[in-house]
Amino acid sequence: MSNVARKAALLSRFSDAYSQARLDAQCLLRRCIDKAETVQRIIYIATVEAFHVAKMAFRHFKIRVRKSLTPSLAGSSNFEDAVSDYIICHLDLYDSQSSVHDVIRAMNVNPKISFPPEVDFCLLSEFIQEICCIAFAMQALDPPLDIAFGADGEIFNDCKYRRSYDSDFTAPLVLYHVWPALMENDCVIMKGEAVTKRGVSFSEFREHLLLQHALYRMFLPFLMDARFAGGIQT
Repeated sequence: MSNVARKAALLSRFSDAYSQARLDAQCLLRRCIDKAETVQRIIYIATVEAFHVAKMAFRHFKIRVRKSLTPSLAGSSNFEDAVSDYIICHLDLYDSQSSVHDVIRAMNVNPKISFPPEVDFCLLSEFIQEICCIAFAMQALDPPLDIAFGADGEIFNDCKYRRSYDSDFTAPLVLYHVWPALMENDCVIMKGEAVTKRGVSFSEFREHLLLQHALYRMFLPFLMDARFAGGIQT
């Protein structure tokens, strides 16, 4: 399958994840959580973490492939092509279940989600696995696809996001994100979704973000130890 065909198929899967899998995940969470905002935040964080973990897994996978092909193709002018071709033909070797566990561990220490979590994030395993598989395969494209960085309190960017139906359409700041924008290098190829509301000042957003950052830095060493311990195994 050509790069163009694989890209089209992955864009379709990512769109389906937004339109169907995301809503199915919301239904699961709403059985345990009444607040819609909390449910949407959890799913957005799960999606972002799935991309981060899948990209790390892809890097490790590529390193292993390069090592395995080096004895026979070292010095060859088409070595990188051989590595890419092998990866594309063996995407099924990706250990997505391990990535699901890494995502859930990351979610359990993410300060944007209440401490302790209101729900067992294992409920989202099927959704997380699908996003991980999509994200992993997107790294094998040329160029690879990634999601845009999004932060609470940032200025709403109409080029990257659509406003949710319940947004204040005159509000300039993002209250929280519902779905990430999909990027190819610096170009937006699929818009995300964000909620904008008035009533929260920029200074309040800044204070909230600083607290989130401090909490995340507190838990990051433990999270990275767990990730790298699992990631370097062959």
